[in-house]
Amino acid sequence: MRDSHRHGGPHGHHGHGRHGGPGRFEGGFASPGGFRAGRKLSSADLQLLILALLARQPAHGYELIRTIEDVSGGFYVPSPGMIYPALTYLAEIGHATAELDGNKKLFRITDTGRAALEADRAGADRILDDFARIGAKMDAVRDVIEGRGPASGEDPEAHGHHALEIARQAIKASLFNKRGCSPQEATRLADILRRAVEEINRG
Repeated sequence: MRDSHRHGGPHGHHGHGRHGGPGRFEGGFASPGGFRAGRKLSSADLQLLILALLARQPAHGYELIRTIEDVSGGFYVPSPGMIYPALTYLAEIGHATAELDGNKKLFRITDTGRAALEADRAGADRILDDFARIGAKMDAVRDVIEGRGPASGEDPEAHGHHALEIARQAIKASLFNKRGCSPQEATRLADILRRAVEEINRG
């Protein structure tokens, strides 16, 4: 499924933007065999991830967005402009079906979709495992930002340095995703970074 999706089909490539545009982060923290800074989740990977989630239970498009946000700890939030073309494509090739549920569409995986998922179950598990690891790292950053200390038995110094490194990588990934932004957005980002530098130096 993955190779044919990567290069074929009417929705073989999706645009990227923040909510209403790209995922919150479409690059990521280094993880063995997983996401690297600046690497985007491919169309094939997104389709595979959707199939894995639909195999758990039927879902609306917005529910899939929220679920992906949850499983990645807020690291990756695909936009409707990514999710819905992917769902449409999966329906077109018979891997999912859509039925009206009020004024929304409820998507279900088909037997053909389950077979395609099982053919690349290792790939689906890799994506979900990567998201779980990244989510744990995001939690470490939130602990520092919100003033929570290390977990019981965790070395405070190691906890602090680890969280600092993850925060640094998060900033790097965020700036990577802002390449080519408008002059107004660039000015806004520069102001944020200037204030952050001032706050760091003040400490």
